[in-house]
Order: sequence, then structure tokens, then C-alpha cells
Amino acid sequence: MTRRKGYGMSDAFRLALDVPQVMAMRLAKIGRGGAASHTESRRMVTEKVQAAAEAQILLWQAAVTGKPDKGAAAVTRLYRTRVAANKRRLKKS
Repeated sequence: MTRRKGYGMSDAFRLALDVPQVMAMRLAKIGRGGAASHTESRRMVTEKVQAAAEAQILLWQAAVTGKPDKGAAAVTRLYRTRVAANKRRLKKS
């Protein structure tokens, strides 16, 4: 995974800016109805469950390695990359 430099903004700040945009794009897509709506709804739920499981693993790894303070940053990066990917994908549709 390559990490792009983003105008000096932290992952948490960028995440806070991107989340409402992705939510709005997803709700608009779901609101249009049809097959794409069902696909997006399923994708959304699946991604959320998968991200939550991965976040638990990251927190567990941080705790086991004696670096619990690194867990939150790792989880933020995880969600930031997922939200950024969804934003790019939803902008195309």
C-alpha cells in the first residue's frame, strides 16, 4: 500500500472530511433504487463488518506487542484507506 501525502492533513482530519461525502454519495445511490441500490447496500454492510473485524485485529496486535497506543492510529489508517477507496469508486458512478 502506497501512502500519498495529503496537503499535510492527518489521517483523522482527512477521514472526518471524507466520511460525510461518502455517506451522501452512498445514500444518493441507494435512493435511486434498482439493482445498483441493492448492490451498494450489500457492499456497505459487508465492508463495515469486514472493517470492524480488521480493526479488532489491529487493536489486538497493538496490545499484544506492548504498543496499545499505536492501535488507534492503525485503525484510523485502516478506515481512512477504506473511505478513500469508496470515495474514488462512488465518484465514478
